[in-house]
Amino acid sequence: HGSTAQGIKNRTPIATRPFVLSRAFFAGTQRHGAIWTGDNMATWDQLRYTNPMLLTIGVSGLPFAGADVGGFFNNPAPDLLVRWYQAGAFQPFLRAHAHIDTKRREPWLFGEPYTTIIRDVLRERYKLLPYWYTLFFDAHRKGIPAMRPMFVEFPKDEETFAMDDQFMVGAGLLVKPVTTEGADTAEVYLPGDEISILVLHHLWTLALIQKCFAIRLQPWYDYRSFKPYPPRRHTVAAPLDIVPVFVRGGHIIPRRDRPRRSSAGMKLDPFTLVIALDNKGQSTGTLYLDDGETYAFETGAYIHRSFHYASGVLTTRSLHLDPTSAAARGFAKALEGVRVERLIILGALQQPAKVIVKDEDGTERQVEFEWVQREKRLTVRDPRVSVVGDKWSVRVV
Repeated sequence: HGSTAQGIKNRTPIATRPFVLSRAFFAGTQRHGAIWTGDNMATWDQLRYTNPMLLTIGVSGLPFAGADVGGFFNNPAPDLLVRWYQAGAFQPFLRAHAHIDTKRREPWLFGEPYTTIIRDVLRERYKLLPYWYTLFFDAHRKGIPAMRPMFVEFPKDEETFAMDDQFMVGAGLLVKPVTTEGADTAEVYLPGDEISILVLHHLWTLALIQKCFAIRLQPWYDYRSFKPYPPRRHTVAAPLDIVPVFVRGGHIIPRRDRPRRSSAGMKLDPFTLVIALDNKGQSTGTLYLDDGETYAFETGAYIHRSFHYASGVLTTRSLHLDPTSAAARGFAKALEGVRVERLIILGALQQPAKVIVKDEDGTERQVEFEWVQREKRLTVRDPRVSVVGDKWSVRVV
């Protein structure tokens, strides 16, 4: 694995990062490329096994791993293929792959509604590529896997210790793939940070809890509908076109929402920040960008930013190790036109009077917004702030 990766790196005058996929691996393989879980079968059991396999591989030190979508051997039924794409879209390495003797299985061959469902979940994968890329940077720096067992994020919650049918993507997204044939609901466990989940089973309603204890529970939000959920077990609707995904309160998810034919076409696209507020009205997140191809990041040609929302104000700061270096300034200059085009703030309890953007030069301007009372969602339209800027802010009044 290492020799092949090194050979690809050496074959061009400017070394580019190789993509070398291996089925065989050993300790240290994560330094050279991705791995996959081998020749699986097109069965529901094999789909179910992918979650614990990839979680185990991830905590073993290999963060970039996946399983053959649809199964390598035999022919998946349309609903199995759909559910496998839905699971794979939220796993680190996504690839559809099959034996030469199996039937063709491109998504467009199955007709509707299957083609549209698969297309939609692949678009979600592309939207979240900035989030994934940031998670892989964290894995590179700190060794923490992108796809995480629940206990990694909730080490004090015993309910999560043996849980392998749902998982976290980073600290901000919870995913519960549907792996049972014919299922149209799913049971999801949303951990809590402020109150024991056991207590919730003995109390009547969230409203009663808040009234009796004068607290606001740490919220979760449905990734698709933005509906808030309190921390406890939930039975949620999961028809064939939905994979249950939840955003954790207190986390900012960076996305690029414009559909493109490839990730290369997204290079200069604007960003959407999904800001999920916690029970204190706060949220944080990070974003990492580099050229995605060369080793220029090693000399400082990258962007690493944090975002923080508190008291109705969104601010940003650089996390770059040497932001004044020539490489850092040159890369930032190339991306200075890349803007934040939308803020989606979840858990906004009150309709604001106005939203004010403070630009880099200190001037202020009002921007349009939309507040949906039922969802407690505030959408700020095109604040037009640079993703590489340091001195701007967005204030909700």
